[in-house]
Amino acid sequence: MSQQLVIGLPKGSLEQATFELFAKAGYVMTLSRRSYYPSVDDPELQPVLLRPQEMPRYVEGGNLDCGLTGYDWILENNADVVEICELEYSKATDNPVRWVLAVHEDSAYQSVQDLEGKRIATEAVNLTRRFLASKGVTAEVEFSWGATEVKCPKLVDAIVELTETGSSLRANRLRVIEVVAESSTRFIANKAAWNDSWKRRKMEHLAMLLQGALLARKKVGLKLNVAVRDADAVIPLLPCLKEPTVSPLRDKDWLAVEVVVDEKVVRDLIPQLKGAGARDIIEYPLNKVIP
Repeated sequence: MSQQLVIGLPKGSLEQATFELFAKAGYVMTLSRRSYYPSVDDPELQPVLLRPQEMPRYVEGGNLDCGLTGYDWILENNADVVEICELEYSKATDNPVRWVLAVHEDSAYQSVQDLEGKRIATEAVNLTRRFLASKGVTAEVEFSWGATEVKCPKLVDAIVELTETGSSLRANRLRVIEVVAESSTRFIANKAAWNDSWKRRKMEHLAMLLQGALLARKKVGLKLNVAVRDADAVIPLLPCLKEPTVSPLRDKDWLAVEVVVDEKVVRDLIPQLKGAGARDIIEYPLNKVIP
């Protein structure tokens, strides 16, 4: 049997987004009902689903060779792991998520200093305690098992909660007074596994493909034909990663041009290209872009 890399994947809100990312990177995973062990079309990978809150601890301890988790949980666990790369994706957006200190909108609290001696509920107890200490504030920090937003103000004076869009905080009439930390997904490794040449090479290849899949999500490819006489008008319009690929066609009066561009510019770019003389314009999606 060939060597295997044991990799932890986040169970919960990031689960579906992670499976989609791996599919774009070329790894097709399937999961049976009630199972925590996805099957994958790579015999060298052994994936297991775990809560991201626990991932750094199991990677540090060597139960997993590597895993995907939030930077916040690395800090919360004070985990001694190798950070291979950052993967900027989340369940709703590509932006970092934030841990925020929030109070009820009707409360008199305006800053973290106003919470001296008060009670704060959170899932990220260690992260919160370190933040309060950095501000010179002493408060009672208790672990919250969930539904943290509903506890303020009747059960606690404030909460530290994870937010991506802020919609849940607004729905519960909460007001942010401080940003405690920002977090994004990180690909991490156990130190001993990282020092194993085969495992390290496997992790580096995987990181390259995952980052390439993320980069491709915001880009598309464009192909077009342009007459030689119009090339000086068309080609300067093209934003691209480096330089466009320009090839002569069988008809020597025409050129074939190909570029990779940000998808958000295409709706304005295509009419400009057409107006400058481009013809036969094709837009196509990308799976991976490897710089």
